[in-house]
Amino acid sequence: MSRRNFIVSLDVGTTQVRVIVGEPRPDGTVSITGLGLSPSEGLKKGIIIDLEKTVDSIAQAVAEAERMSGQTIDSAYVGLKGLDLELLNNRGIVAVSSEDREIREEDVERALQATRVIALPQDREIVDIIPREFIVDGYDGITDPVGMLGVRLEVDAMIVTSRVSFLRNLVRCVNRAGLDVSGLVLHALANAEIALSADEKELGVLLVDLGGGTTEISLFQQGKLRQLSTIPVGGDHITNDLALGLRTSYYTAETLKLEHGCALVSQADVEARIEVSTVGSRERRLISEREIARFIEPRVQEIFQITREESIKMGWPELPPAGLVLCGGVSAMPGIIDVARLYFNGDQVRLAEVDYAGIQNPIYTAAVGTLYYVHRQNPRQFAAERSKPAHKQKPGIWQRIKDWMGDIIE
Repeated sequence: MSRRNFIVSLDVGTTQVRVIVGEPRPDGTVSITGLGLSPSEGLKKGIIIDLEKTVDSIAQAVAEAERMSGQTIDSAYVGLKGLDLELLNNRGIVAVSSEDREIREEDVERALQATRVIALPQDREIVDIIPREFIVDGYDGITDPVGMLGVRLEVDAMIVTSRVSFLRNLVRCVNRAGLDVSGLVLHALANAEIALSADEKELGVLLVDLGGGTTEISLFQQGKLRQLSTIPVGGDHITNDLALGLRTSYYTAETLKLEHGCALVSQADVEARIEVSTVGSRERRLISEREIARFIEPRVQEIFQITREESIKMGWPELPPAGLVLCGGVSAMPGIIDVARLYFNGDQVRLAEVDYAGIQNPIYTAAVGTLYYVHRQNPRQFAAERSKPAHKQKPGIWQRIKDWMGDIIE
């Protein structure tokens, strides 16, 4: 089977569906060659509530990305985010099988599979197994044990689980839109590829993804994802507050939020120059940005209040050494960084620097991060197509995930 020289990421969000086509470069970066965007009308708080609308949204975004890239898209790596995700810690222990006691990939795979022996409720399934560290004969902190000598191999792994219904509905929507699921990538890991440096992940940092239907808080420490929490409050709630407060349509409120929204009342313009229509009346009135901000600021404050409570539950009453980083679509709103600093008592709060291949909008952080994450995990899989002698190869981690996805769908 020929290798593909491009990667496709699919981000099915509460507000928008995003499809990005990337071409890996030899220097480890990814060149964006196609972009597709469509409104997402079938999700609420990250949960699929209308299958047909979600399928149509995915198909529209894929068609747009195909036109821009000139590629036929038949599969994609799908971002995974939502209230139904849980992280569990578990260890797998195996004996090294070779006579010379050299650890091979087969031993690593057996150790990872051993972590699957865990009691789960009937309505949950394992989505992915992410190794944190390997331990060889009691020596810990090993990132890649292949080639080392040892008798006993252990792995400390993070088990990602999801509700069966959520996972299968997501996969079904992708399949009905004409795509195969090449693999599933946690949004937290994808965002970290773009938003965080290696030093920040090593020291300890909170990454807050301010999305449309949910806000995701992830803690990275010692280079790994340690904890994850999702709260059911996001940008859609700000839009609802504006629609109710200003007595206008949801579409108008969304436009006002994007074009004139400010998270801090004191920073908003007081001049009344924005024309707004009223539901149930032909009346059109002029309002100021400050009046809009009066409805936005309380909701943003609520989001950061809950975020702070979640960080305390994670064991950080104060910010971790590398502080807090904001990403996601809502993070682009003026004044958001100042509100965050009020709740976290410090200047160690920053916005993720979003600038890749001409894309500067933070709503694409997870989708582009997925491309980088997939390429970093298995760069050889996306090398330029070449004719090679046929020989049997062991399936890689992404192929195993794909095979597993096929099993659960059946």
